[in-house]
Amino acid sequence: MTRVILLIPILFLLSCQTLPVIRLTEEKPFVCPSPFLKEKSRLVHAIENRVRGNVQSSVLGITVADPATRSFSCAIVTAEGMSLFEADFSPAAVKIHRALPPFESEDFAKNMMEDIKLIFLAPEGSLQSKGYLSDGSQACRYLQTSGDVIDVTEHPSDGIQIKRYSSTGVLKKHVTFDKSGKNIYQHIELQAYEFFDYSLLMNLIEAQPIKKQAQKKK
Repeated sequence: MTRVILLIPILFLLSCQTLPVIRLTEEKPFVCPSPFLKEKSRLVHAIENRVRGNVQSSVLGITVADPATRSFSCAIVTAEGMSLFEADFSPAAVKIHRALPPFESEDFAKNMMEDIKLIFLAPEGSLQSKGYLSDGSQACRYLQTSGDVIDVTEHPSDGIQIKRYSSTGVLKKHVTFDKSGKNIYQHIELQAYEFFDYSLLMNLIEAQPIKKQAQKKK
């Protein structure tokens, strides 16, 4: 019995992971990596969804996002033009307008909203630390109100990455941007480590800024 009691805290410690160490810096200027949208934009991606390495679906993803209001609309469309999923997101509410199988579950909608925010919108949380990782990457760490942590890093050769960790330091999602593309969103890969692992391979088809309509002349 004593051995079992002693093993409990050991197993607990092993189940918790630690965040990568950021070597703090007072370097000025130090600009945090920021692959996020700067203006309202419409993006169309060819998306390949994989579960355990096997392709589950290939669709088109359409996103219209406004970083100023942290709101966006999104849709999933087949290559033939059939709409499978349509939704609007704002900090106040989520509205699902269309959701056909296999995209009708609440978990799918929740994960999709989180993925879009993680990729395209700057972290909402407070900046906790900035500096360098052991591999030389510039890194900025943001603490979310949920307790999760988001690291945004940039390496001279590997480009920009985003990693979301749980409050206990477990990696939940990992986004990589292919720096060889002309557009930061040209090639994106998102790897999720949830109840089941999945990955999204996103290749940009179209990206357009959405300008505010000019005011009518009196």
